[in-house]
Amino acid sequence: MEKIWLKEYPPGIPEEINPDTYSSIVEMLEQSCEKFAYRPAFYSLGTMITFQQFEKASRHFAAYLQHELHLKKGDRIAIMLPNLLQYPIVMFGALRAGLIVVNVNPLYTVHELAYQLKDAWVETIVVVDNFAKTVEQALPATPLKNIIVTQIGDLLPRPKAWLIHTVLKYIRKKIPAWHIPHAIDFRQILLKNKMKHFQPVTIAPTDIAFLQYTGGTTGISKGAVLTHRNMIANEAQAEAWFKPLFTPGQEIIITALPLYHIFSLLANCLFISKIGGLNVFIANPRDIPTLIKEMKKFKFTAITGVNTLFNGLLKNPHFAKLDFSALKLSLGGGMAVQQIVAEKWQEVTHCPLLEAYGLTETSPAVAVNPINIKTYNGSVGLPLPSTLVTILDEYGKELPMGQSGELGVKGPQVMDGYWKNPAETAKVFTRDGWLLTGDIASIDDKGFVHILERKKDMILVSGFNVYPNEVEDVLVKMPGIVEAAVIGIPDEHSGEIVKAFIVKSDPKLTAEDIIQYCYHELTPYKVPKAIEFCKELPKTNVGKILRRALRTQPYRDTISPI
Repeated sequence: MEKIWLKEYPPGIPEEINPDTYSSIVEMLEQSCEKFAYRPAFYSLGTMITFQQFEKASRHFAAYLQHELHLKKGDRIAIMLPNLLQYPIVMFGALRAGLIVVNVNPLYTVHELAYQLKDAWVETIVVVDNFAKTVEQALPATPLKNIIVTQIGDLLPRPKAWLIHTVLKYIRKKIPAWHIPHAIDFRQILLKNKMKHFQPVTIAPTDIAFLQYTGGTTGISKGAVLTHRNMIANEAQAEAWFKPLFTPGQEIIITALPLYHIFSLLANCLFISKIGGLNVFIANPRDIPTLIKEMKKFKFTAITGVNTLFNGLLKNPHFAKLDFSALKLSLGGGMAVQQIVAEKWQEVTHCPLLEAYGLTETSPAVAVNPINIKTYNGSVGLPLPSTLVTILDEYGKELPMGQSGELGVKGPQVMDGYWKNPAETAKVFTRDGWLLTGDIASIDDKGFVHILERKKDMILVSGFNVYPNEVEDVLVKMPGIVEAAVIGIPDEHSGEIVKAFIVKSDPKLTAEDIIQYCYHELTPYKVPKAIEFCKELPKTNVGKILRRALRTQPYRDTISPI
């Protein structure tokens, strides 16, 4: 496909980036720490650390891994932490020691955790004590040897740390009792290893930086192999795209999405750190009132999030009272940004909500809307520099512009494959090297990419394709509806029919009201024929609605109808 999108690039955006500017993430961050040594780097729970403090703590941690645990280049280390100051220190320290980082969702079940640790053959883990019980229960099924446990307040002033721990453990009961023999105290590592000398490790661009686990395009959890070069390439693509907006050393970003998620890891932790900005960590983004209180402390210039986060903020009356005068970038990804949310966001903040698109397998960014767009346009933007996209039919043949099919991607940010899984890797790459995203998309005559639906989420009604996003966008515009999710369910006459799960704010709203409303907005075969009211929708920890959970009858039986 001709790179028609280049004509729509804002002035100054290059066609290509150099993914080999740095040999590794380590070299990139070390240079930033030196350049911005006395600038604030990370903030959490009232405590700020500078780039110099960040560099020093990560060096001490790297020395401990080398001298005390005797870990060598290529060993895997799991990080099971929410957004705390400990995360970037552990991540950077591990990379400096030449280790491969395996990010772990702290809310994993015992089974999920054991599977991931065994699959990656992880022998070392860093976990916050709130979730140490899960690690304890998973231990027999894992190769773990070194369990490093940290408390939320380990890097905070002592009185505050003790208070937080006491409240969480004894009042809120958020720290279940655990017992792990030979568990290692994280705080003691930093204290006693200040005299240990870190030995720099030679890291090549092709060395693995992260094993980022994902359901990906084929369902089962797999570790996407992301090299240092992959991540540096995507950081360079982001830097090229947003360079006109940002001043090095001056930016403040609200980091509410968890850092173990690839979007936040790249866009916030790595990109903003590269340009000397401050990451304001939010440990629990679901606590909207506390999130707003933290945001109030800063004249923040950027925020990333998913649609549900932006929607949740907008529905809190205190959000509109914040100072948005410095806000330059609002970036949405991870799931579709709904038009009604984007328009309301711009009305309140006076900053467009730019939609982006990416995958774990692409480190993650593929396309982003230009920074000079004025309003919501319904697309996920233009392919980033050095990125190629195409639309393929079911046989892998390229389709003409404007037609819908599976989106294929090429670029330096595309993963090498899945960890020790050639069969799954083969499923997602075509013979000529296109990564199959599993997303149904189209590309318009200006090169903007439009994501229609996940391939597996598409509903087939009497031979007609129904894209859940389209129906959901209509539903959430109806007064009285807070959230909506749409799936297909079997039907003997039409193959499938559309079913909507609705969270409502108006108790008088009926299924008949909703169906009649949809008939005015949608072609009849797209109108939901079944409506189920529930108190909440199943979501991932980053707020992405889990349609697959709605499809399983055991889960649907647990939904509380209203």
